Amino acid sequence: MPLTGPVDGESVPGLFPTPELAPPAARGRADRAVRPGAAAARADPADPRQRGHDADRQLAFFGVEATEPAVGDLAGLLAGPAEGSVMGGTARLAVVVDDAWRVHVLAAELQARHVPTSWAAAGGGRHTVRTAYTRVLKPLVAAWLRGPAKRPPDAFHLDGRGLRLWFVAAGSMADSDVLLRLGPAAHQRVGAALAAVGLPASPEPGPDGLAYRFTGRQLLNRFAELVGDPPPTVPQVAWPYRG
Repeated sequence: MPLTGPVDGESVPGLFPTPELAPPAARGRADRAVRPGAAAARADPADPRQRGHDADRQLAFFGVEATEPAVGDLAGLLAGPAEGSVMGGTARLAVVVDDAWRVHVLAAELQARHVPTSWAAAGGGRHTVRTAYTRVLKPLVAAWLRGPAKRPPDAFHLDGRGLRLWFVAAGSMADSDVLLRLGPAAHQRVGAALAAVGLPASPEPGPDGLAYRFTGRQLLNRFAELVGDPPPTVPQVAWPYRG
């Protein structure tokens, strides 16, 4: 499904056009496929992108390779700073991101879930990524809204795909730590969902509001295992790797 494209005449940020994704049934293979011109990089044992990629590695339980992309994965965006709104029998999601690569990856991920998406400048080099109003999103967004306030539903849980989307939208590397920025709906249920996949943490104040910090080799390896390999457009220093 094509993107609805930039709105209000806004030119696209760098790294576009959005790449075509493989059909869901092929994602497990395509995520690891060697792209033209990438063979040399893939063969470099010094490249941190190669760590933990031996052929005998089993799929991580809850990891991105354990499931196919689904609309429910977008709960990971709502766990972060994304906002949802409902209009009649439809709903949409919107999130402000601070790097062009995040726009690029989110647009591709939303496209893989057949959700039309647009983007627009938000000032200060930031962009708003928003979906169209669609019936597909209504159950998810409605479950997170309590009146105008956002709050995780009782059934909220995380897996690798949801965590990956959250990191793409609002995660960052702080030295060797991982930071996951929260929105205004910080809630103990989000922390419980993180702990359930092996990432116990408590939110702490940061320059952009509350965020979860993951530090130490064990937690960082678990995080990297869950979110999987980086998309090809992501700067190497911006993505967590197994150590």
